[in-house]
Amino acid sequence: MTHTRWAILGPGAISRDFLAGLQASRFGVLQAVGSSDPDRAAAFADAAGAPASGDYAAVLARDDVDAVYIGTVHTGHADLAVQALEAGKAVLCEKPAGVGVAEVERMLDAAARTGRPFVEAFKNRFGPWADALRDLLADDALGRPLHVEAAFGFDAPTREGRLFDPALAGGAILDVGCYTVSLAVQAGAAAGGALSVDVVDAGGTRVAGVDGDAWARVRLGAVDALLRTAVVRDLPSSARIVCERGVIELPDAWGERAESASRIVVVADGQDADLRELPTVQPMAAEADAVSLALRDGRQEAPEMPWEHSRLIARVLEEWRARI
Repeated sequence: MTHTRWAILGPGAISRDFLAGLQASRFGVLQAVGSSDPDRAAAFADAAGAPASGDYAAVLARDDVDAVYIGTVHTGHADLAVQALEAGKAVLCEKPAGVGVAEVERMLDAAARTGRPFVEAFKNRFGPWADALRDLLADDALGRPLHVEAAFGFDAPTREGRLFDPALAGGAILDVGCYTVSLAVQAGAAAGGALSVDVVDAGGTRVAGVDGDAWARVRLGAVDALLRTAVVRDLPSSARIVCERGVIELPDAWGERAESASRIVVVADGQDADLRELPTVQPMAAEADAVSLALRDGRQEAPEMPWEHSRLIARVLEEWRARI
């Protein structure tokens, strides 16, 4: 297939990580960089070797851009995604896709209306490790998932900036708690049946006006999940999925921006633990290639991250934040 010509919107730290992923991808090349500050866009483009740059409108108006990666703060995602889709571009939007259900629905409505691909960029959903987990959840050997325990948290070096700014939708739940919700949604979908959402209980601590430390018990269809997150203390980046006939242990459930997770431990009832080592990939490269394949195949969704999962994640995140 021909290469997908990408624009990066929002030349910040996570976009630099995406650039590394794009350079490692099979199908993508960087064509342009957009920012609310054209000088920042030009500096990023010059360092990355991109041929073009400009403000968001100028970049989205270009006919030599096929897809955009949105790496702005959370509150910038929805408007840029809708504008990009309406300009005929495929969209890879950094997680969480939107601040609340209404924003996510607005993006998905735009994608459906324009016929362009939209993918929410949960890096733990892409690559060999993610494929192996999906296969395990779909395999009847362990039976249906029943319970998920997942944690993701770190101690931020300061209590300032984006993470602690309510106006920018800061806080632990949207920043890293969303990963635990994504896993719970995945397990709930694998269990089958109607996937209702119920945040049964939740609590936490507010720091500088945002949720600094939070937990929730969530019911997703037949699956019960206990989720923990923080940006003011370290938590294990791990998860376990209890199934009818065994347990799936995920020692490093979320991987890194530059390297995907590699280990899954399967403990079937009555058997010894089975450590499975998977090849690692650059997960942001895998995200970009998923968008390229959707474009090639005329699909609007990536099977790794269906739109219905994005909807459910948004519902849980909105209810969880409301409780804190």
